[in-house]
Amino acid sequence: MSGNIQLLQTTLAKAEADNRAALIAYLPAGFPTVNGGIAAITEVLDAGADIMEIGLPHSDPVLDGPVIQTADDIALRGGLKIADVMRTVREAHRATGKPVLVMTYWNPVSRYGIERFATELAAAGGAGCILPDLPVQESEAWRAQAAAHDLATVFVVAPSNTTERLDEITSAGTGFVYASALMGVTGTRESTGEAAHTLVRRVRAATDLPVCVGIGISDATRAAEVAAYADGVIVGSALVAALLNAPDAAAGHTALRSLTAELAAAVRR
Repeated sequence: MSGNIQLLQTTLAKAEADNRAALIAYLPAGFPTVNGGIAAITEVLDAGADIMEIGLPHSDPVLDGPVIQTADDIALRGGLKIADVMRTVREAHRATGKPVLVMTYWNPVSRYGIERFATELAAAGGAGCILPDLPVQESEAWRAQAAAHDLATVFVVAPSNTTERLDEITSAGTGFVYASALMGVTGTRESTGEAAHTLVRRVRAATDLPVCVGIGISDATRAAEVAAYADGVIVGSALVAALLNAPDAAAGHTALRSLTAELAAAVRR
């Protein structure tokens, strides 16, 4: 079975045709359990998210803030394996028909085997990978496997990147460009500020790929701000926090549905 980069591209193009941004949601696999994570991810997709990023929990998540680190720790202490991540991708995609990507640090992919990871992700119906810590100049082996298996390779750009660096990163990526709204780790913020808007303009000067903005988008107000100028709005920590702060699974799912619906409405304003 081939991957679903075409589904990802079609989803982003449809959002553009509808004159809105796509809502891209993030939750880690295995949180609070493997089955619980699958249920939560499916809930978010059913509640209005267009695209899902499934995090592959890592013991040293240097780019993630305390909320996602806490969820990752719960998943890892529960014994999460890469096979569980692939199962999560498969079941979320099968249940909703929506594009699902894996967001992962490079070390787990390298240790697992690049070809093996790409083959299994494509077989699970995955649309691709977001690889925040893989330098473009060291990415050729992954990009070859991604291309062979019809998977997107999404790189992260930051406000600090030079124009030359943006050109290099965007020319190597496929699917979309993940624009970091702020310098620093993931988490909720009071405002994404002007830096994100400026970065989107700079990225658009370098590529025709859709530009999706994440890091620091915590609520519907921020989502609407970013949706006014970006092709996609990425929300992670706020969704993870909704689950973390809930007294039980049912309350967590209610909170997830409510927040996702608010965000989905916001990107359509």
